[in-house]
Amino acid sequence: MGQAVVDVKRRGRVWAGALVAAVVVLGIGSYWFQPWKLWRDETVSEAVPTAAAPQRPAGSSGGSGSPDASGPRTLAQGTLISHEHATTGTAKLLRLADGSHTLRLEGLDTSNGPDLRVWLTDAPVKEGVAGWRVFDDGKYVSLGKLKGNKGDQNYEVPADVNLADYSSVTIWCDRFDVSFGAAALTPA
Repeated sequence: MGQAVVDVKRRGRVWAGALVAAVVVLGIGSYWFQPWKLWRDETVSEAVPTAAAPQRPAGSSGGSGSPDASGPRTLAQGTLISHEHATTGTAKLLRLADGSHTLRLEGLDTSNGPDLRVWLTDAPVKEGVAGWRVFDDGKYVSLGKLKGNKGDQNYEVPADVNLADYSSVTIWCDRFDVSFGAAALTPA
């Protein structure tokens, strides 16, 4: 009878250890994959950005090198295609009246996910699985975290970025190194 009690206690400890291990694995998996984001949409509705035209000294006229004071001008644009997740919308590279640049996503509709970023890249946009992982192979610049997986949103392009070096935009999942969707930027 003494051996039976020891066996029951041992099995109880094994089950308790297995339960603790399962809880730890479930906790780490939840943190890593963030599955709740699959059911939670974040919609952003930002207006087209504007910037005040630069002040000119009295009596001066705007030369050909001055920014357009009439408002934002589309320099390049493209239609988002799906990669890892169904993605639709338009990406536009805008030049504002003050000479700064903004990437605008319009009508964006993609899945939510962990650690999503908006990148300008030099990678060609490829359809299907072939295009999922190419964007971190070359030159890219992160414009920040994706503000929402739906809607219209603006991302300031840093002043030191040479736009001629970049030909595409991707919604990049930094956690899993995969593109949710991307667009080739063609001159407007």
